Amino acid sequence: MNDMIFYFGYGSLVNDDTRAPGGVAVAGRLSGWVREWRIAGPTSYGGVCSLTVRPEPGAEVAGVMVREHRDGLAALDEREWRYERCDLADGAFRSDADATLPAAGFVYTARAEHYRWGDEDHPILQSYVDCVLAGFLKLWGEAGVRDFVETTRGWHVPIRADRQAPLYPRAVRTDDEALSFFDDVLREAGARWI
Repeated sequence: MNDMIFYFGYGSLVNDDTRAPGGVAVAGRLSGWVREWRIAGPTSYGGVCSLTVRPEPGAEVAGVMVREHRDGLAALDEREWRYERCDLADGAFRSDADATLPAAGFVYTARAEHYRWGDEDHPILQSYVDCVLAGFLKLWGEAGVRDFVETTRGWHVPIRADRQAPLYPRAVRTDDEALSFFDDVLREAGARWI
């Protein structure tokens, strides 16, 4: 197993279409962490706000524990350049099914210089939200989408309506019925679009 890495994905990494081929993802929950729209700053595709997690006793988030060959770590670190790796405590991840998992893995958390709420100049990209929610819909159905929205903080950050011309580099195609459902759930959470 020394040639493998294990990491917890809680946003776009939940979506199979965004990960490197060959990895295996196990759905479950990570205890002791909370998810937030709280990583803001410039990127190659503009000023944006992205997801992160931070420790919080009693909280938990749904996501996937991914097993991938160690050869992919450099590319993964490059993808997550605004984040740093944080080791997870033994037993922090609980799978939804009987799956053989490592004692621990790691999770990407915001680097201090990027850790702040988004704003009008650093909005959440709708194409990013669609990608994330499509992954949750595939794994957990509509209840998973609702759980993601309910357990994620920061819906006061505006959402840039870029669905028709996606800015997010890992945007995915999603059917109109699912997109309409996503929008309804986000409206219920108080999200606003710009």
